[in-house]
This record gives sequence, structure tokens and C-alpha cells, in this order.
Amino acid sequence: MASCKDGKSVVLDNGKYVRYTPEQVEALERLYHDCPKPSSMRRQQLIRECPILSNIEPKQIKVWFQNRRCREKQRKEASRLQSVNRKLTAMNKLLMEENDRLQKQVSQLVYENGYFRRQSHSTPLATKDTSCDSVVTSGQHHLTSQHPPRDASPAGLLSIAEETLTEFLSKATGTAVEWVQMPGMKPGPDSIGIIAISHGCTGVAARACGLVGLEPTRVSEILKDRPSWYRDCRVVEVLNVLPTANGGTIELLYMQLYAPTTLAPARDFWLLRYTTVMDDGSLVVCERSLGNTQNGPSMPPVQNFVRAEILPSGYLIRPCEGGGSIIHIVDHMNLEAWSVPEVLRPLYESSAVLAQKTTVAALRYLRQIAQEVSQTNVTNWGRRPAALRALSQRLSRGFNEALNGIADEGWSMLDSDGMDDVTILVNSSPDKLMGLNLPFANGFSPMSNAVMCAKASMLLQNVPPAILLRFLREHRSEWADNNIDAYAAAAIKVGPCSLPGARVGNFGGQVILPLAHTVEHEELLEVIKLEGHSPEDAIMPRDMFLLQLCSGMDENAVGTCAELVFAPIDASFADDAPLLPSGFRIISLESGKEASSPNRTLDLTSALETGPAENKAANDLHTSGGSSRSVMTIAFQFAFESHMQESVASMARQYVRSIISSVQRVALALSPSHLGSHGGLRLPLGTPEAHTLARWICQSYRCFLGVELLKLNTDQGSESILKSLWHHSDAIICCSAKALPVFTFANQAGLDMLETTLVALQDITLEKIFDDHGKKNLCTEFPQIMQQGFACLQGGICLSSMSRPISYERAVAWKVMNEEDTAHCICFMFVNWSFV
Repeated sequence: MASCKDGKSVVLDNGKYVRYTPEQVEALERLYHDCPKPSSMRRQQLIRECPILSNIEPKQIKVWFQNRRCREKQRKEASRLQSVNRKLTAMNKLLMEENDRLQKQVSQLVYENGYFRRQSHSTPLATKDTSCDSVVTSGQHHLTSQHPPRDASPAGLLSIAEETLTEFLSKATGTAVEWVQMPGMKPGPDSIGIIAISHGCTGVAARACGLVGLEPTRVSEILKDRPSWYRDCRVVEVLNVLPTANGGTIELLYMQLYAPTTLAPARDFWLLRYTTVMDDGSLVVCERSLGNTQNGPSMPPVQNFVRAEILPSGYLIRPCEGGGSIIHIVDHMNLEAWSVPEVLRPLYESSAVLAQKTTVAALRYLRQIAQEVSQTNVTNWGRRPAALRALSQRLSRGFNEALNGIADEGWSMLDSDGMDDVTILVNSSPDKLMGLNLPFANGFSPMSNAVMCAKASMLLQNVPPAILLRFLREHRSEWADNNIDAYAAAAIKVGPCSLPGARVGNFGGQVILPLAHTVEHEELLEVIKLEGHSPEDAIMPRDMFLLQLCSGMDENAVGTCAELVFAPIDASFADDAPLLPSGFRIISLESGKEASSPNRTLDLTSALETGPAENKAANDLHTSGGSSRSVMTIAFQFAFESHMQESVASMARQYVRSIISSVQRVALALSPSHLGSHGGLRLPLGTPEAHTLARWICQSYRCFLGVELLKLNTDQGSESILKSLWHHSDAIICCSAKALPVFTFANQAGLDMLETTLVALQDITLEKIFDDHGKKNLCTEFPQIMQQGFACLQGGICLSSMSRPISYERAVAWKVMNEEDTAHCICFMFVNWSFV
């Protein structure tokens, strides 16, 4: 057969030439979008259901769909190659510039080495001549008094601005700072950019170079609006703006940053920001803190804030051929680590943390905005990308507000109950309460006139933040329902009180409904439906909905912060719905990578239920050495009636303490002492049952299909079989042989395909991963599987647990027989799968 370019004609194998009418092509296109790979029965059904296709033979329909899929694949591949080519061209330019910078740095070091050698032979170091304009010290030029005086006058501010520009450029493209590649951030066509962190300089510094699909002026506007993309930024106030003779602007700014945990105070900055256009057309936005060394205008200290310093930093934005911009970002700060407890100082002394929270966050946000511009206007749930992004920002900001409890926002602290583990804050300001009085399902409308926040921080040992966060997200019942019945009953007595995040009382299950993920898949926004079975006269609704934000799930990223933030919403789910966020923030206190597996939660259920004796096998396995530490911060908000403040405060303390106890139990179960690893992984592993299942899977495959599933030597034991099955390149997934099959096991490729873990896998039914066509096809083939023992399924489309479409070339299903020769489960193998 020969493919056609326009879809209006096709040549069959027998040479017959078929031409389709525009109406037929339109009908086929509609059918293609619904089902791009129909089976033979489906094609015959299409002809019967669509009269306009009645004069076309099924074979012709088959050929049309084959050609249509081929054209679609070619179009996507051409688009992908063009995108990759643009990225490679821009990346090549950046790498050449980086190479030039490194050569300059080498020359500088050689010169300094020779200079100091001559000095040591000619004159003592103590009598070194300092009369020159500048001396070279670690590659930085320090200006002397020969430069114009700097003060609060326009001329003085311009002098500071020009000096800031020079120092910033020397960091962005020069050798003023020794940059080293950030671990885990290798450059390439699919990477976010070239990310580097400082080595041996004052404070902490990070640099990023990347390509974004936005024009320079738009990039500048976005980056200058720091609260829109930097979640830790509370406010930026522009106090004065001065134009310059070259068309630039000088701005005096006051900025505040939220503290990441309850154990540290917030930071503020007094800044000068300079925006100008270079001779080559590049746009530069640079800034630095104003202090005694600049002799510029001053800003008095603000209560409850620690004045930190931004050293010359900024953005160099250059137009890129073919559209978009090449951007250099430099962040250089002194965060005054002395002001926090010693255990937290790694957060303030780590350039990797600064890179992830600020530098990389800026690049990711720019790429997200660029993707939103190029994609369709409406996404899941009929929401525009900007609306979903705004919801994410509101959740994050609301959580930061509660965690910091700043007095300017109306928060005041209640007296302790004698135990300092949980801090209680109250806010009754009108701005905080506006729109929070949502009616319950039975029509009862509470009249809450205050908001309470219960917050606490705890130190965790040897638990990777991403693993703990993923478990908290997927297994809410493990932390949210301890003593909750008593809590709900007490809340009813004192007045209606919304319980954030709780599987309250009789809520029996949760359903995760994905809304959006960022372009870099670093952040998930989803709706959680908590299914309940409350009696009709209960105050709590039968079902409860939460808007949830989950970020920091990449275990291999250095310096990341894992967050799970959620807020109750009503069924209407309006864009401007009031939100009262609560949640968890887990920050690693280690600067290096944590050697851990994405599926450390595999056998958590048994770890939670068994004691040391039963976990001896896990302890005997190889575990990663060393001890890692992280700090978890918990903040929960409650709307309540002010005259019930004392009772609600007592309940809030009890509730948060029960959550802390549950989290400690889960963290202990997730630690390497309870969950062993084999090369970073405890297969489901390490149990006799897992080895037996792997052997049954392979034996049944050989019995029914007549070939070996794995290429193993006959003398290899069950451990090798299990390991080879786990690392098999195709997705292998087992489900129960019941009327409503649920998944019971998957290898690593299967978990990756379904975007889940072995624990969460058991909550997914077989029918959930197939579309309507796939379900019909499965129903047709299932009797054959049970009678014949196996079936070969045509390629098609299925869905991951995050509702992402997955294409697969073909699938094989077979019965897994146990020792009694009865069906233990059904195994599926999806060959050559990929996300669409």
C-alpha cells in the first residue's frame, strides 16, 4: 500500500485507487480522534453507524487509519526534531560561551599564580603595593576611593547601579565566581538549562543559562514581578523610581521572604535594582542590597525580620535567532545563617538550595508561561492554565502565611498549654475571613469569625523527603484519621469547624483527580475526593473535596523542598473560591544526593504492621550508608467561632499532635532500618512470596506461549529471576483473577507506565487504565485468556494513574498458575509503551 499525504486518497495492495469525499474525510477524522487504532470489529461498527462510509470496504478503512497514524507520527516527529534542533543550536551557543568563560578563568588563575610567585620572590607580602585602582583577589575587582562618591543623590545611585552592573556581568559571563556544575543537572536538549553553583565564594550563589520561548521584554517583566514566580517572596515594594540618561531605570525596593520553617525568622532586603539595555541589544536587570558599604539611602530594621543581603545579582536577557530569549540568571545572597539554629544552617549555607528555590524556579516558571502561550486555552476541568497556576500560587502563599504568622497579616499567638511542641496562632482580621463561610452539604451555614493555625516542626532521621511526601499523598488514612472520631464529635459540640485534610470520621476512601502539572513535571495540582458514608443528618458532608498541591517528588534532585498543601473546597470549585491551606513541608538538611529508590514505599504496609522480628530480612539487606536529616513543618488552619477559641485550640493541639505521632510512625517504617534496599531498592521484595510469584509468572509464560520470558541460565536461583523480572524493559503488571480485577504487582517499567508505586498500585482497577474501546476489546479477549491461557492484544491507548495517555505497540496477557495448577492471577505485558 502507498500512503497518501492529504488523507483524501489511498492505493491498496491490489492497485485499486480509492478517493474519499471531503465529507467522508471529515467523518473519518472525527472517528480517528475518538479511536486512532480501531479493531476489526470496531471498524465494521463504524461503517454501520456512519452511513456516509457505507460504500467503503473495511479494508479501505483499515488502510486509511494506518496512513493517518503514519502521518500523525511523522508530523509529531518533525515538530520534535525542529524543537530539538532549536534547543541544540541555542545550547551549543551557551556551551561555547561557557567554554570561553572557563578559558578566561584558566588564564586568570595562571596569571594570579605567576603574579604571586613573583611577589613572593621580590617583596614580602606584608609590604605589597596597594596604590593601584584594584587588586586581584579570588578573581574579583574591588573598587577604591578613586571612583566617584556614592550617596543617596541621583548621581550617587547611578554610580552604585553601574558598579552593580559590572559586578553582575563578571559573574554571569566572566570569572568573578568559580562556578561548578550542580549535581544532577547535566545540560542537554531536554534539560532546563546549564545550572551551576558557586565554590568558595562569600555567601551562596547559583547561576543558570537557558533558552525560553518568550521575548526579552516579556521575560524581564515576569522576572521583575518576583512574587508571581518565587513562592517564598511575600512582598516587593517599589519605593522610588529614577530614570537614567541611557533610557534605563533605577528602582529602590524593599522585599520580604517567608521563612521556610517555624524554627527560623523571615528575611527582608533593602535593594537597588537597575534595568538597562546594552550596546548589543541585550536587556539587563541587576540588583544588590544597599548597606553601609554603599553609603546610599538606608532602611531601618523591621521587627521579626532578619536583614539579609543580596550581592550583585540579576538577569542578562538576549534575543535568540528564530524567536525566544537566551537568559543568564545569577543569584548571590548572604542569608545570615548565624540567626538560625545550627541544625538549620545547611539550608542557609547551601548554594544548591538557593539554586532550586530561586534560580531554577525562575527558569521553570518562564518555560511554563511559554508553554501556556503555545498550547490550547482550556485544560482539565475546563480551566485555563493561568487559572490553575493562580490556584497553585494561592495554595502556596496561604500555607506560607499560616506557617510564618506575621503580625501585619493579623496573626497573634496564644499562650502555650505547657508543652511547646505545637504553636497556636489566631487571626480575626477581615481580610483573612472574607469569603470563608462556606455552607455544608445539608444547608447548615457556619458563622466562623476567626481562623486558627496550629503549627509545629520536627526533625526526621534517614527518611528521604520525596518518599515520605509520596506516602503522605497516597495514603492519607495513615496520618489523618487517628482519634478523628472524637475530634469530629467535639467540633460539632462547640460549633461547625472545617477539618483540613482529614479523612474525617467515616470517610472511606480517596480519589485523586489530576488537574495540571508543570512543564517540568515538578508540581502536581489535583482535586482529592474523599468519599464518605455519613448518615443523612450528620453535619459533615457525605463527600469532601480538597484542592491539593504536591511538589518536590524528585528524589534525585539536590536542594529540593517537598510540599503537600491542600485546602477544602466546595463542589462548585470556582476560580476565586476561598482557600484555607494546610499541609506539610519537608526539607532535606543534607547538601548531597540521597541514595534512595523511587519505590521505597513498596513494602510499607507490612513494615507498619510487623515488629523487628518480622523485619529481620529487611535489616539483613544492603542499606545505604550514613544518616540523612530533614526538617518537617506542619501547619493546619481551622475556621471557628471566636467565643469557642479555648476549646478549638485544645482540639487543634490534640489533632496536630496525633498527626505528628502518625508521621513519626510512618517515617520510622520508611527508614532504611525497616526497609532494606538492594542497590537502592528493596524488591517487593526480599520476601519468599515475591520470589514465588516471579517464578510462577515465568513458568506460566513458557507453558502457554512456548517461549522464555527471561533470558537466564538454568542454574540461576529465584533471586535472579525476581531481579530480572523487575528490570525487564517491558511493563509487566499482574491483576487479580476476579470479576473486578485490581492490580497486585508490577515491575519497575510497569510502575513507571502507570505513574504509581506498588502500594498505591493496589488501589487501581484494570478497567481504570483502559478507554471505552480498550475495555470492549478486553471484554472480548478475557474469556480466551481464561480458556486458552493467553491472548495477544492489539496495540492501543491506555491511561496512567495520572490520566496521561499511553500508547503501546502490543500486549500479551496470560494466566499465572500456582502450584495447585489453579489461576493465581492474570499477567499483562505491554510492549514498547510510551507517553503520548
